[in-house]
Amino acid sequence: MRNLLDLTWRLLRGGGRRGLLGSSLTLAAVGVSTALLLFAVAINFAFAGRAERGAWRNPEPPTGATAGGPPRAVEAVRGEFSGDRRITVVHVAVLSPGVSPPRGVSRLPAPGEVVMSPALAELARDDGSVGRRFPQKRAGTIGDEALVHPGELVAVVGHAPGEDIMTAKYKGDYRLGVSATKVPDLTGSPSPDAGAYQALAAVASVLMVVPLLVFGGAAARLTVARRDRRLAALRLVGATPGQVVAMTVAEAVITAFAGAVLGLLLYTVAIPPLSQVRIAGGAWFASDIWPGPLPIAAVLLAVPLLVGLSAVVGLRRVVVSPLGVARRETPPAMRFVRVVALLACLAAVPAFGAGASVTVVVVVLSLSFLAVNLVGPWVVAMIGRITARTAKRPARLLAGRRLVDDPRSAWRTVSGVALTGFVAGFIGLLAPSASISVENDPVTAWLLQDIRTGTLIVLLVSFLVAIVSAGITAASAVLDRRQTYALLRLAGTDLSVLDRARRLETLIPLTVMGGGSIAAGMFCAAPFARLAMSATGGLTLLVCAAAGFAGVIGAGALSRPLLRSVTTDPAPRPD
Repeated sequence: MRNLLDLTWRLLRGGGRRGLLGSSLTLAAVGVSTALLLFAVAINFAFAGRAERGAWRNPEPPTGATAGGPPRAVEAVRGEFSGDRRITVVHVAVLSPGVSPPRGVSRLPAPGEVVMSPALAELARDDGSVGRRFPQKRAGTIGDEALVHPGELVAVVGHAPGEDIMTAKYKGDYRLGVSATKVPDLTGSPSPDAGAYQALAAVASVLMVVPLLVFGGAAARLTVARRDRRLAALRLVGATPGQVVAMTVAEAVITAFAGAVLGLLLYTVAIPPLSQVRIAGGAWFASDIWPGPLPIAAVLLAVPLLVGLSAVVGLRRVVVSPLGVARRETPPAMRFVRVVALLACLAAVPAFGAGASVTVVVVVLSLSFLAVNLVGPWVVAMIGRITARTAKRPARLLAGRRLVDDPRSAWRTVSGVALTGFVAGFIGLLAPSASISVENDPVTAWLLQDIRTGTLIVLLVSFLVAIVSAGITAASAVLDRRQTYALLRLAGTDLSVLDRARRLETLIPLTVMGGGSIAAGMFCAAPFARLAMSATGGLTLLVCAAAGFAGVIGAGALSRPLLRSVTTDPAPRPD
């Protein structure tokens, strides 16, 4: 085993300048996907932390004879606004001694006293209208452990049990109205709003994580032709299948682990700007954005495992038919069962509606995502056959033949944008309009603004994945085919023809699969669209489609100098 590892390390180091470039592409791909994966995981912990810190303001009465013991306090919560900033006021009356304050609150105020968060105390000092709302004596502070977000405006006002506000019932929206509740302690439970945000975060995570996992798996197949030919040669000179698999896993895991560590560093650097994104009225504590040691360790272990597994799956041809790989034979066509899997997932969508649980929505979206990724290479192969048969120019013929010869590689180049199209199609219909102002309805306007912010974040992450994926895989494809490109150039093919063929190889499947993915996303969103469908959805889709095409074209253009470089090699040979 040690000899295999030594040989793997020698091959990894001795690949030359272009071999080093190929490993660097994999390193960059894994680093970007790891950083974004950490973000997708962290948002769930961030919203869970907010829900936990704000639970004490959502009083929960005992529901059984012994649940929580007898009532020892009365709690009433109301919301009000100062401009566009929300002030949460918690009214408390103690029924029996010994009631502990919530974690983060210095002490419970007595009747006629008030405890404020630092931001509210500063606002009351600077703004006389806010100060006049709280004439009570200042009795303490509310720390970060009791605040949903930094700078939150919160007050705890002490009362006697018999005061009117301690016997009030709900008036209007529960988020603004007042209702007194007798409770055994001041712990409470997460509010419905907090639960809604957690549900939305879970859906957003799926919309980001699945493309990231696909991208991470594709990273293991970068520079695949170069590595497959090298391993096939080793297989033909006597290496066993187990040795070939072990070498591949070792090479992939070494590179992937280094990329995962790089991704962790990138995410750490990104935490300060990420913490300034305002959701639900405020920014984030840095500890919210940091997912913690166990999730980080899980990601750092899962990413190399995924890359190693993907590399092993791609070794079937090398292990079973090394001679075919060495001779660069076209692999057999993929089966129609891939399309059946996608149709089955889409057929299940109408059975669910807006009342479906979050778990159901997450499962349906995940399966639809994976089915789109599964059917992608099959569709690309079909597009290649049609393109080659109808080609009237050399560049189009070359592009069609390349799509038929290696549809998986072509799909990897456009998969990021195609899956982003699915995301855009899904959330484009659900993007709420901005017609509700803060003065008609502040709570609803606030929620819709948060949904728009979340939509923008998901799209930005998806497009970042798509553009980085397109750029890295395009460069990798040039390295994989450098011998073919160089031989065609020596045979007299003009460089502009090769470059045009390379562009068509991306743009043709991108047009078909991008449009199909947008349609599939819209179809999956249809059962939920009645919740927030607006006229802005069409504009969102148009912008997404234009940005996706522009990003892929721009990313592909970056590898044009590399194409020129590999075609100038006077003696092209395999690595």
